[in-house]
Amino acid sequence: MTMPFDAMSEPDDDTLMARYAAGDPRVAAMLAARHLGRVHGLAARMLGDPTEAEDVAQEAMLRLWRAAPTWQPGRAQLSTWLYRVTVNLCIDRRRKGRRDMPLEAAGEPADPAPRAEARLIAADTARQAADALGSLPARQRAAILLRHVEGLGNPAIATALGTSTEAVESLLARGRRALAAALGRSGGSHAEE
Repeated sequence: MTMPFDAMSEPDDDTLMARYAAGDPRVAAMLAARHLGRVHGLAARMLGDPTEAEDVAQEAMLRLWRAAPTWQPGRAQLSTWLYRVTVNLCIDRRRKGRRDMPLEAAGEPADPAPRAEARLIAADTARQAADALGSLPARQRAAILLRHVEGLGNPAIATALGTSTEAVESLLARGRRALAAALGRSGGSHAEE
């Protein structure tokens, strides 16, 4: 029989993994609520396709459930482990070849309301940035996303990518240079920064 959770304290990931491995199915929803959004967001930014990202996020969470019986508390942070799994799944998907862009990704027609020009410029800038990010090699893209979107520090990124902190610094530097060059070629206004 499982013990009820203390309403005043939120259990940590290691505790939840142990409870899931012991047969408490309630914690699956808690872990999913805690991590699925970030996993999906990272996958969507890496792949540029919400449908593919959903598949990757589901696969990452399945791997989490399968890992529960052998999870070693304190060995790794669950979130970092999930980032690593997600990045690897995204890299594998990209290696297998991208599908055609889904219809939803084409966007809506421009709104003719006042200030439509500003929205179009912003959308074009966002498209250029997304295209530039999408042109990066997968590990550079992952490092940039984990640092600047997910807010991870270099040591956590190194763990998520299975590399050294120095390699992360190099990936970030090369990725930033490539983004600046790509945005400079496409007319981005911040290419010199």
